[in-house]
Amino acid sequence: MSVMEAGVGAAQDGSEAPLGEAQVDSGFLERMDQFFEEWIPQPALQVLAIIVVFLVIAKLSDWLLCGMVRNWAKRTRFAFDDQLVELLHSPLFRTVLVLGVEFAALRLDLDEEVHAQTQRILNTIILLIWTIFAFRLVQAFLHTALNREDRFRSIEHRTYPLFDNLGKVLVAGLSIYLFIEIWGISTTGWFASAGIVGIALGFAAKDSLANLITGVFIVTDAPYRVGDFIVLEDGTRGQVQHIGLRSTRIVSRDDIEITIPNNVLGNTRITNETGGSHSKRRIRIKLGVAYGSDIDKVRQVLLAVAAAEEQACKEPEPRVRFRSFGESALDFELLCWIPEPILRGRVTDALNCAIYKRFAAEEIEIAFPQRDLYIKEMPSAKRTADAS
Repeated sequence: MSVMEAGVGAAQDGSEAPLGEAQVDSGFLERMDQFFEEWIPQPALQVLAIIVVFLVIAKLSDWLLCGMVRNWAKRTRFAFDDQLVELLHSPLFRTVLVLGVEFAALRLDLDEEVHAQTQRILNTIILLIWTIFAFRLVQAFLHTALNREDRFRSIEHRTYPLFDNLGKVLVAGLSIYLFIEIWGISTTGWFASAGIVGIALGFAAKDSLANLITGVFIVTDAPYRVGDFIVLEDGTRGQVQHIGLRSTRIVSRDDIEITIPNNVLGNTRITNETGGSHSKRRIRIKLGVAYGSDIDKVRQVLLAVAAAEEQACKEPEPRVRFRSFGESALDFELLCWIPEPILRGRVTDALNCAIYKRFAAEEIEIAFPQRDLYIKEMPSAKRTADAS
């Protein structure tokens, strides 16, 4: 059978050749037939010559392409392009070599069905080569992104398994689809069964799927990270210890570990005390002094107490606010910042103790609620006796 007969014989009956069969220009095949019949009449030698030619083409393409790209990659300051060149070396060479074997198979006098099966097998080998390349490419990209947390903040050590498994699933799914297309397998029954099974699993694992999906959003959106102090809408407060796909674990100030489903966190308001441009936290010390106190002296003493506290930040500077005229006191508020939210209780205790001692030394009265009772009329002795 000639190359022309092998290449277009399947199309003579009007049927459409499945994916994976040769679809080469008939004029090119005819010229190749004439060349081999004129110079290499023996089919076995023709097959050997084609394999040798494609082997040389594979080496040249690998040497030229990878060599040029490697030189270009060395000039950049990124490591990923160097890894990409190394990963392309093997699949590029093997793909060109398999294409040579596939082209050489056209020179053999094979039955039409055998020829189609041979092409499917060779295309499956090519698919396997590039599937392995895709797996390694995903892994190389994630490793590079893991070392560049300044640009890829969503990819961390805790989220690496999620993105790694997600990339592998996508590559495997695409490869399975191409494999089915190459071999012309009917997928109607499979898709119908998969749909029924998916609906059943969706109803059975509704809560677990909700937690899983919310966990993916938490990992990618990163409203909080491990080590952050968060406060939930119901008042629950603690330090994040672990972020999983199903739940998040925090440790409260009482050293109690609390496990919260991700679905709950996805539907509530979260205050991240460690978030923002820095981890500093402002604390407020509210107090009242008696009417008649020297308010300038009160302000001076409060600022001196804040400046003497070692764990209070010097920048931003502490400040004092005269808030209001209360029923029994002049209401003041001392505002200062601490480096970490975890220090709030400790610094508040130190400031309260220092303020009380300093006010006592400076004879500044800390006000407390007072009530004056006025008696309009004292009861007479006769009324008292009658009442008795």
